[in-house]
Amino acid sequence: MLSVVIKSRTIKIFIAMVLVCVALTLSVNGTTSAAVYFGYSTRKVPIYNVDTNEKQVAISFDAAWGADKTQEIIEILDEFDAKATFFLVGFWVDDYPEMVKAIDEAGLEIGTHSNTHPDMIKLDKATMKNELETCIGKIKAITSKDVKLFRAPFGSYNNDLLDVASGLGLKTIQWDVDSLDWKGLSANEICQRIMSRVKNGSIILMHNNSDHVLDGLRLVLNRLKVAGYKVTAISDLVYESDYTIDRNGVQHKN
Repeated sequence: MLSVVIKSRTIKIFIAMVLVCVALTLSVNGTTSAAVYFGYSTRKVPIYNVDTNEKQVAISFDAAWGADKTQEIIEILDEFDAKATFFLVGFWVDDYPEMVKAIDEAGLEIGTHSNTHPDMIKLDKATMKNELETCIGKIKAITSKDVKLFRAPFGSYNNDLLDVASGLGLKTIQWDVDSLDWKGLSANEICQRIMSRVKNGSIILMHNNSDHVLDGLRLVLNRLKVAGYKVTAISDLVYESDYTIDRNGVQHKN
């Protein structure tokens, strides 16, 4: 009798385990239940920062509206022997082709920030591709150089967008240090915010036409120099190949 009870209990446990396994194969908001249950995610992520022992960081500027401070940004970067990456929106390229040329001729890197600055996860894949290809075409017509980097408008992305960008040979770049300069922060506030968060391999986000970007940039570059950091373009920081990106967006060399 005891043997029958044990066997019955074993069968019930087995059935319960089967039901759990079936449930874990179901999709929840695009991610399998197994992924949620076991603590991993199938969601792809861009590069937020780089795992490195080098005291090196990258500064980036998103350019969508206005350009009257861009030339002075170029001059400040040159003054501190620093490089940077500018992510340009297609309509900005249309309005300021001479600034695109000036950025390129200063030896600074140019990436795409889409053509019209939409929330790209609301688009189908064909429209995503058109947004990127159109902007890249405009940049390349001025610089005659390939575009290798992409930053999503609003930092909004999904697997489809990352797949489309990758298919065009683009690395998708986020940031781990947000200056919040677009909020009207003072130069000192911008500097304090950046320096309190920066570390080896950081990617810093700024905007080319924010209120106090010029004074803020000068303070930041000075502090980074004193702290021993080399300031480069993003392509000089990220690994070109043979790398992995963890769930937090940290790029690791294999």
